[in-house]
Amino acid sequence: MMAKDQIRVLFGADGEVVENSKGRFFFDSHLAKFTDLSGVRLLRCGVDTVRQLYEGLLRPELLALFGDKPCLVDFAGYRFHASRVGRDSGYQFKLQNSDLGLVLLLKNFNRKLDAIGPHLKIEVSPHAIDAHEPERLQQLMDRLAGEAMSNVVPKQCAVHIAVDFQKWTPPEDMVARMHCKATSIRSFDGVNRFEWADKSATYGRGQSFLFGSAGACQLGFYNKTLQARAIDKLDFWESVWKRSDSFDETDPDNYDPEQPVWRAEFRFHHSIVDQFAAGSCSTESGQFIETRTFAEFAPHLDGLWRYGFSRFRLMSRPGIIDPIWTLLRDDVTVETGVSSLVEKTYYKRQYKTAKGFSGKNIDLMIGNAITLAARQGLDAKKTYQALKSLPFWPLIRTYYRDKGMTPQDVRAMIGERLEERVVRWGVAV
Repeated sequence: MMAKDQIRVLFGADGEVVENSKGRFFFDSHLAKFTDLSGVRLLRCGVDTVRQLYEGLLRPELLALFGDKPCLVDFAGYRFHASRVGRDSGYQFKLQNSDLGLVLLLKNFNRKLDAIGPHLKIEVSPHAIDAHEPERLQQLMDRLAGEAMSNVVPKQCAVHIAVDFQKWTPPEDMVARMHCKATSIRSFDGVNRFEWADKSATYGRGQSFLFGSAGACQLGFYNKTLQARAIDKLDFWESVWKRSDSFDETDPDNYDPEQPVWRAEFRFHHSIVDQFAAGSCSTESGQFIETRTFAEFAPHLDGLWRYGFSRFRLMSRPGIIDPIWTLLRDDVTVETGVSSLVEKTYYKRQYKTAKGFSGKNIDLMIGNAITLAARQGLDAKKTYQALKSLPFWPLIRTYYRDKGMTPQDVRAMIGERLEERVVRWGVAV
């Protein structure tokens, strides 16, 4: 069923109801019910985090900055805290300057030190993004990358985009009403911690929600006032909310310090941005946008914002989108400091197919999956269903289709190999 928006209307001076795309009253014709969102205060929509990836060859003098213990070092004209980081980050070293709002993660664990590779990721904090227009921020990151590596090539950026608003709180059944393709859905009931890196968030019951995977597109929905206070950043965010003109024309300075601020935040992994860069094109020239940096992609953030609302949908009832979702999707634009190209671009994700590699990883994965299925006593049908539930099943299906195999052929192959595994080797490992 195609999800539909409720009808947006305005009430005239004489009580007449007029359909209007900017109306703050939403009408569900089936239930004959109005929803009033006229009191919702839309404060700001902007980029909250940037992670720019670079490929290159690390300079030996940079690595000499890191000793056995964390210490303060001079790098590229700034003072940084240098330390080693855990393997889970994917990198070996870190340079951090919180006052500047930058973290440099260095030396990819999966690439050799003396080989060109994705050895640098620069993470930019909200206050650094707020202080720089995209082009100036990109120049700063490029300069740091040039100081850290030779043969530097920007690879892609990851971005977090967030909207802050007041006078609306999540319903108790928000998780049940959130429709998305993601298999990971979490709500948090705790007290004192918030770390997106390990998917932990916590303040009071029903204060934080997390949908989706960090390696793709993720939606965070949380009480921003509590989170900002927990990390001692409330003064900064209040200055942003007071300074920014809101999206409400009749109330430009509408931040109310007595009301909690809620945030809806989409986090796009660099692979998602890369797919949009490869598949989106200008409606005027027909050329693909093929961006590789944050500054290049900044004019397209409105397109990414709208995509987030298509991937995650808060429903008021089956088939009908909740009014707050329509309001956040349609009445805000991403503040970047550059002109948006959303109306001049056709946006589409270009998925990688199995044609670009030998398929060795797929064959190995299928073989290992069959071994595990045999040990668990699964039959061919359940094994096939388990494989189909994998998020990368379309890649597997394409790989075998290119080899001339139908889905029925794949299922038969799995059945034959499963039977052979049991008969020849038994189920014990």
